[in-house]
Amino acid sequence: MESLANLESFVRSAEAGSFSGAARRLALTPAAVSRNVATLEANLGVRLFQRTTRKLTLTEAGERFLLAIGGNLDGLQAAIVEATSGSGEPGGVLKVSLSPTFGADYIVPLLPDFIARFPKVRIDWQFENRPVDLVAEGIDAAIGGGFELAPGIVARVLAPAHIIAVASPAYMEGREPPAEPSGLASFEGIVMRPAGTGRVRRWTMRDAHGREMAAELPEGIVFSDPAAMVRAALLGLGVTLVAVPDALKHLESGELVRLVPRWYADAGPISVYFAGRTLLPAKTRVFVDFVTEAFRRQRLAERFAGSLG
Repeated sequence: MESLANLESFVRSAEAGSFSGAARRLALTPAAVSRNVATLEANLGVRLFQRTTRKLTLTEAGERFLLAIGGNLDGLQAAIVEATSGSGEPGGVLKVSLSPTFGADYIVPLLPDFIARFPKVRIDWQFENRPVDLVAEGIDAAIGGGFELAPGIVARVLAPAHIIAVASPAYMEGREPPAEPSGLASFEGIVMRPAGTGRVRRWTMRDAHGREMAAELPEGIVFSDPAAMVRAALLGLGVTLVAVPDALKHLESGELVRLVPRWYADAGPISVYFAGRTLLPAKTRVFVDFVTEAFRRQRLAERFAGSLG
């Protein structure tokens, strides 16, 4: 019987269009993936790929073989994980993608309890500010916002991502707080230019009555990272517009104050994303459930809601 490693190397190479792409997903070297595929071809007695220095293309036999097994591989892997986890106890490497600040502030603190409850799960997390391709990159789950729901990807909403205006008490001392978002234009601004866009991000704020108004901050300081924007506001350098989670601990401590507190911008939900397989690996299932329950227990959806003023 053919080994699962050889079959997986073949399927992932076909999906990625290269041995190097498959290797990144499988946490192997390209040479190891190439050897696995070569072994599979030798065992089957057929060539599955046409190889050039720049491209990997399925042969007719490879296309037929991929069609025959490709849809069954994920289910087979999940079944093996379940069968080998011992009385249903989750195990294996859990690969998760998170934004650096949000992940460090809200997800990493959950780790002690998670590891105590699921000691056979090993943590392999990537902290990065970008939407990832869960399937192509071999990532079990991602937490953040702004992900496009590709076919087969499921999103479980954790909390809103509401944008609010904040400044330090020292900065606001002697200054008249604005009555509405248009008044923010009279303050020094700390604004966001996301990496790669070349454009400063603009927000339209709304209130509980549904009124909308542009929030225009002068481009006094331009950063690409919300954590740096919050730090600059703490230093008294001006007013910034950031998501509630980025500023929450400083608001609760009094280090920052919220301006125009009845107004907020909606940047969409913060969600946990994962592949919606029929047989979801136990390590992914328990992680998703654990994070969802922690957010409910800590009332983070309510605490992140800028709409509550």
